[in-house]
Amino acid sequence: MRPIPLTWLYVPGDRPDVVAKALVAGADVVVVDLEDAVAPARKEYARAATAELLAEPPPPPSPGTARPAVQVRVNALGTPLSDADLRAVAPLPGLAGLRLPKVTSPADVIRAAERAAPHDGGAPALHALLESALGIERAHAIATAHPALRGVSIGEADLRADLGVREDAGLDWARSRVIVAARAAALPAPPQSVHPDIRDTDGLAASCAHGRTLGFLGRAAIHPRQLPVIERAYLPTAREVEEAESVLKAAASEEGALALPDGRFVDRAVVEQARRTLALAGSGP
Repeated sequence: MRPIPLTWLYVPGDRPDVVAKALVAGADVVVVDLEDAVAPARKEYARAATAELLAEPPPPPSPGTARPAVQVRVNALGTPLSDADLRAVAPLPGLAGLRLPKVTSPADVIRAAERAAPHDGGAPALHALLESALGIERAHAIATAHPALRGVSIGEADLRADLGVREDAGLDWARSRVIVAARAAALPAPPQSVHPDIRDTDGLAASCAHGRTLGFLGRAAIHPRQLPVIERAYLPTAREVEEAESVLKAAASEEGALALPDGRFVDRAVVEQARRTLALAGSGP
C-alpha cells in the first residue's frame, strides 16, 4: 500500500468471492460493506464472513505486491446491527479501520469508539461518513470528537436525497465544508464519494478533476475498473513532480522566502506543498 492512499474499493460483505477479487484488484484500501450493499436477510452471514476474513493478521507483502488495508463499513449506528458488527470485527487483527455511516453528531463517534474498544486496548481507527444536512452542519465537531477518529468524508447519495439536490454542483458547498473541517481538525483531506455509474469513465475522470480542485484527495470506488481513472486524476503529473523538486532544491540552498528563475515565489507554505506532492508521487524525502 502506498504511504498516502488514493483508492478505496467498496465490496459487499456477503460476497466472499468478490471480496477475494477486490483484495488483488489494486486498491489501496478495500472496504467490506455490511450496510447498504447487503440485504437484510444476509446481514448475519456478511458479518460472519467478514469476521472470518479478518481473524488473522494481514500476510506480509511479497515482492512487488502488497495486500491492501481492509476496513469495514458497519450498519447504521445506534442499531442492534451496528452493535453486533462492532463486537464481531473491532477486535480482529486483520482490521485496519471502521467506517461509520450516517454520523450526525460527535456523540455518534464517541459511542462507536466505546463499543469498538477491545477490553485490552483502544478503539481501532474510525472514519465518519457524513450523509445528511445535520452531519455536514456539525462537520468540525464530529471531526474532533475522539482521538480514534482518523478521517471524515461524505456519503453523497444520501446527502443528495436529504438536500433535494439535482445538479452535481449543488453539493460543492457541502464538500468544501467537510474538506475544511477535516483539515482544521488536522485530519487528512477526505476522499471523494463514489461515482455510481461504473461505465462512465469519462464522467468519473471529469468529476475527479473537479474534486481535486476542491481539495479532495483520492476517491472511493465500487468497481475495479474505476481505480486507474482515480489514480490518474489524483497522482501528480510529471510536470508537478518536476516543479516540486525544483522548489525543494531551491529551498535547500537558501533560507526564507525566495523567487525562482521562472518567477514563482517560494515560501514555507509552497515548500510544504512541494513535499506533499513528492510524497504522493512516492518520491519524497
